[in-house]
Parts: sequence; C-alpha cells; structure tokens
Amino acid sequence: MSSVFVLLVEDDERLGTFTAEYLTGRGLNVVHVVNGEQAITAFHKSAFDVVVLDVMLPGCDGLSVCKAIRTSSDVPILLVTARGDEADRVHGLELGGDDYIVKPFSPRELMARIQAFVRRQRGELLPRSGEVRVGPLVADTGALEVRLEGKTLVLSPTEFHLLVRLMERPGRVLSRDQLLELVKGSADEAFDRAVDVQISRLRQKLGEGWGHRLIKTVRGVGYMLVGEPRQT
Repeated sequence: MSSVFVLLVEDDERLGTFTAEYLTGRGLNVVHVVNGEQAITAFHKSAFDVVVLDVMLPGCDGLSVCKAIRTSSDVPILLVTARGDEADRVHGLELGGDDYIVKPFSPRELMARIQAFVRRQRGELLPRSGEVRVGPLVADTGALEVRLEGKTLVLSPTEFHLLVRLMERPGRVLSRDQLLELVKGSADEAFDRAVDVQISRLRQKLGEGWGHRLIKTVRGVGYMLVGEPRQT
C-alpha cells in the first residue's frame, strides 16, 4: 500500500492528525486538509487514489467538495459524518460518493475501506483480463473500460464492478445482498440503499439499449441485466 495516496479532509485537527498518523504508519501517503477550499485545491495539485471526506466542514461543506471532484474525476470518495440519518447518506451517494462511514469509527475500519477501494480501483477484484459482452455492451476488465455501441462510458470503479457482475449473468437476478458486497468498502455492514443509488447512477450513464432500460428491477429481490450474451 506504499504507493497509495489519500486525501484526508477533516476539520477536527486532533482527529485528522490522529487519523493521518495511523494511515501513514500503515504505509499510506496522506495529505490532510481542514476545509473544503483546501480540499479542492489539494485535489487538483496531486493525484490521489482515495478521498476521505468529512461532510460537516466549515464554509464549503463536504457534499459541495464531493460534487466538485465528480466534475473531473471518478476517484473513490468515502464520505464521513457524525450524522447517521439515511437521507443524508443517500444524498451523499447521489452526489457521487462511493461509500459512507459514520463517526465514531475505528481506524481499522477506515483502513479496511481504503484497502477495498484500492483493490477495486486497480481491478484486483475482477476476473482475469478479458472482455465480457452482452449485445452492444462490452466491458474490458483489463483496461477497466466499458463501451456501449462503441462509445466509451465514464464509470466509477464501483459502478464498473457492479456492471461487470450483472453482465456476467445476463437475464439472471442478482440479489441486493450479493451486489452490496461490491458497493461497501469493507466486510462491515453497509446500508442497502447504497445499491439502489449506484444502480440509479449506472442507469443514467447507460441510458437505453435494445429499446428498453438495460438494468431491470425485480421488486423485492434485486436487479438483472436484460439481454443475451454475444458469442465470441
């Protein structure tokens, strides 16, 4: 993990310093900033593998920072807040966050989330390099790239993993619990609305194909990709 760069945005300097020291002690490279303006400036100055972003920041809050980052990057964003309300969590994910962790949290849990993000970002959770095809939809697991009718789609690592899993089983329903394993950043419990938000984001990027919505909701069960695999 020594080549992993983390942007830590935490206005509580004591907590931020402790967290940065813990992550640094485990081989990560950490840049700690204390407000939204500093976060946006730091993000555009360096390349980061993960952003750990406190939602409750003075001035430019964390959700505004998240939205700003998403205009130019699909870097994994872990939102941190003291608020446990589900509506706040859903709103953060809708703005582009990849996962959510509520204070107080253990440093080990945070480290586990970051490690999972990095493995996902580097494609270590995917099958060997190759192409998965369903009709005009093609996922290249080596290049971490998706093309629909020849056009490359810009997907976050989480969205990419979800889509590949659905493409591997076209016409078959995957439960929300199965998909949740790809959405959450660690083995700890995550809330199931995270899957719904990620699927919604995927649908927006996929649009329609074959004359209908590509990802179908099976009420009370989960989701499935509609279509037949193309033989190669």
